[in-house]
Amino acid sequence: MKKSFFTKLIVIALVFFVLGFLLKKGGSFFSSSDDDVKLDVSKNSILHMELSGVIMNGKRFLKNLKKYKDDKNIKAIVINVNSPGGSVGPSQEIFTEIKRVREETKKPIICVSTGIMASGAYYSAIACDKIVVAPGALVGSIGVIMEFANLEKLYDWAKVQRFTITSGKFKDSGNEFRPMRDDEKALFQNMIAEVYQQFRTTVKDARKLSDKVMDEYADGRVFTGTTAVKMGFADQEGTFEDAVALAAKDANLGSDFEVIEIPKRRRTIFDFGDNSEDDPVNTLKELKGAFTDKAIGESVEKVFRMKYLNQPMMIMPGFWNQ
Repeated sequence: MKKSFFTKLIVIALVFFVLGFLLKKGGSFFSSSDDDVKLDVSKNSILHMELSGVIMNGKRFLKNLKKYKDDKNIKAIVINVNSPGGSVGPSQEIFTEIKRVREETKKPIICVSTGIMASGAYYSAIACDKIVVAPGALVGSIGVIMEFANLEKLYDWAKVQRFTITSGKFKDSGNEFRPMRDDEKALFQNMIAEVYQQFRTTVKDARKLSDKVMDEYADGRVFTGTTAVKMGFADQEGTFEDAVALAAKDANLGSDFEVIEIPKRRRTIFDFGDNSEDDPVNTLKELKGAFTDKAIGESVEKVFRMKYLNQPMMIMPGFWNQ
């Protein structure tokens, strides 16, 4: 009797899983996609967007920016930034798209941060017309970092032997089960230097800064919003409301405007457990899958700081384990 009951439960669970999967793939009348969520835009509106968390792909932000940029009733955009940075490519992609929207639409785009606007997030923000920061905001961290872990002794302790078969000597560079060779270190150092130069050049050109200022401050350090304004890395001190007022002024809106936010996507039971639209990617899914308890996999990832290993990152130090 008990066996039959559990069998029925498993069958019901499988039916719901398959139904949810089919609805996601083929479209659903039970749930709402992003395209179904309509933003009621009144005349003379300022669009409020958010760029928060670790930037791993930015697809949600980019999709919304492209979706609303041409709306004739949206006269300006304010981007509220609270991010320690993230992966190099996505940060550059966000920068490029913000800059493109500015040039194509001629609409003022203001970035503001009262928390953190560091590294890849700062890279993204310098595409805006102006940057507003709170006096105590954390800004800068202009630099690139890659981290690696050598778990060789841990594998020895666990009596696990690992090896790779590759097509070239650099194909398995960064593997955690062996020490890194000198030529591999040089390879990664050159990569970091190249990406750092891209970062430095972009900041210098976008903010019109001198080599003297860049030499002094573009070394990975984080500075306050007050220092950022003083040295030219931001335009003025202020809050979100100040940024909105600045956007309204630059768009010649006077006091006749409305700040609107993009509505959140409505989620249903069929979205349970799905995080395909979240920004963070490239976590150790394979590692987590090797454990019956997900928490164990997450603990290993946290203890060994493995979440962002082996990839060039524009991220503020201290956020690796967040």
